[in-house]
Amino acid sequence: MAHFETNAIRTQTERTQYKEHSTPTFLTSSFTFDNAEHMRAMFAGEASGNIYSRYSNPSTNELVEKVCLMEGAEAGFTTASGMSAVFTSIIAFLKQGDHVIASRAVFGSTHQILTNILPRWGITFTYVDPTAVNTWEKAVQPNTKMLLVETPSNPGLTLIDMEAAGKFAKAHQLIFNVDNCFATPYLQQPIKYGADIVVHSATKWMDGQGRVLGGLIVGKEELMPEVQTFIRHSGPAMSPFNAWLISKSLETLAVRMDRHCSNALRLANYLEDHSEVNKVLYPHHPSHPQYDLGRKQMNQGGGIVTFEVKGGIERGSRFIDAIKMISISSNLGDARSIVTHPSSTTHSKLNTAECLAVGITPGLVRISVGLEHIDDIIGDIGQALAKSKQVLKIAI
Repeated sequence: MAHFETNAIRTQTERTQYKEHSTPTFLTSSFTFDNAEHMRAMFAGEASGNIYSRYSNPSTNELVEKVCLMEGAEAGFTTASGMSAVFTSIIAFLKQGDHVIASRAVFGSTHQILTNILPRWGITFTYVDPTAVNTWEKAVQPNTKMLLVETPSNPGLTLIDMEAAGKFAKAHQLIFNVDNCFATPYLQQPIKYGADIVVHSATKWMDGQGRVLGGLIVGKEELMPEVQTFIRHSGPAMSPFNAWLISKSLETLAVRMDRHCSNALRLANYLEDHSEVNKVLYPHHPSHPQYDLGRKQMNQGGGIVTFEVKGGIERGSRFIDAIKMISISSNLGDARSIVTHPSSTTHSKLNTAECLAVGITPGLVRISVGLEHIDDIIGDIGQALAKSKQVLKIAI
């Protein structure tokens, strides 16, 4: 099976004796063994199968197999959340004295891991300009072990040239770790560009309906024993029920992302011409500064649109308060459109200089564009822009 949609729909666990058409969920904490020798062989790694759901489970195994096919990966593991996947993908490979090179444009919680958690264990990092791979050489140290990037970034939609980054990582024998959450494997596959590890928050587009938490780490098989050891003994296990839901959701990922992307592009076109908007960012819109790279790496532009309203942080807050239909939430990747004000929420722990360095201005608004009719999405955003302008004038 070569096509993305077919793999997403037809990759399932082996049918049980009940001949079910839809995969069941295996809600069990543990598994049984045939005899003492079978149990010994399982724990010794001499026989395959499931021991305990903290280690593996048929429901999580199906999800991993499906995402590996989507990403072109050799092996992988599930985790309880997207951030547990990000953290595991870093800490499983590093020790005291190691160094990480990271794109400056990363999610706020990833920034917290780099700045507040890793230093406690004697692990250092250096931020690099995500748009200038040719300047990364000066960040390399003798103890550098990993290159960590996120593309497109959250929320500034900065892109990494993955082909150049892959060559850089290979030249310096670094583990190339890519957070592919915003694009999903339907829109881009970082392994094609040399990524060793690909990380997802399955909470977002993969689930697609804001129901469950989950994370995934997939990549080269030779790297997975380190991930397996950390997950088994630190315990960030995904619930089998969550794995079942996400695996079922992946059956419609391609269809959903097509609609998310078409809606997002139409919204970007609308905002680009709006008098109350300073700038719009969308990877497949010609106004994006990395438009050519976005077209090269991504099949479509994704479901996130960011824009800067005129009037700064006060206007941004008034705009969100004026929203009627769109949900006000910190999540993204939902069937329902969501609006977020990054500088006061998801990236509030960054100082002003850190925010500006990754394109987060006080008036920046992030829209996770949903599956509603595009006219209704545009209508709600249009009325909120108009109302927030009127209220701002009255306040002045």
